[in-house]
Amino acid sequence: MQYIPPSNLRGHDLAPLLTNRGLDLAWFTEHDFDPHSTANVARNTYLEAMAKVPFHYRSAVATLPQLHTWIESLIATAKETQAERGAPIASITHGPSLLLLGVTGVGKTHEAYGAMRELAVTGVYGQWQVTTAADLYAALRPRHGIDSEAEFRKYRNARLLLIDDLGAERKPTEFTEEINFRLINHRYQNHLPTLMTSNVEPKQLAERLGDRVTSRLAEMCERIAIKGNDRRRKAA
Repeated sequence: MQYIPPSNLRGHDLAPLLTNRGLDLAWFTEHDFDPHSTANVARNTYLEAMAKVPFHYRSAVATLPQLHTWIESLIATAKETQAERGAPIASITHGPSLLLLGVTGVGKTHEAYGAMRELAVTGVYGQWQVTTAADLYAALRPRHGIDSEAEFRKYRNARLLLIDDLGAERKPTEFTEEINFRLINHRYQNHLPTLMTSNVEPKQLAERLGDRVTSRLAEMCERIAIKGNDRRRKAA
């Protein structure tokens, strides 16, 4: 792994993330010159992750206990695999998935990006792909000069995948149903950690996503219901 010199990440507010881990900013910013140190792994992972976190969420912090439990589970599995393989660093390859449910504006996306940021500073390496369901379908629609299957494999095989607004399409098409099934089925079969958000009520999931996808989500994901009102409207 490349050695990343410490940098001043102004505006990122790393202190809460590190405090949650029992760490301080000095740990993250010290010059140890060891490419395999947990601090250097954290710097690599954080910079890669933040390249995929929208500016609006660059200081997001997860507050849900279930998200912290999920992070600990991924860390534990990665360290077990590291010990088995004698690898120089712990990397996330397999683990459970989560589905955050709630009406629009209750903070699902904020919590998801907060979890993504917190996982990044743990010293365990994880590579993310991030998309909204709408952007996923748009990226995979057949068009000239684009290998849609190669695009699909980026999301299908991602070590960690965040899908925001799953089921937002009110009238699923044959195309979106096929994408949903192929993606979720592959990640279900291979135990690939997937973090999803949806503003669809649990009883409507099958209607929006289909029975096959909903059945797999029920087994592969812990569902977390977030209550509340639209925070964006309140702030406005």
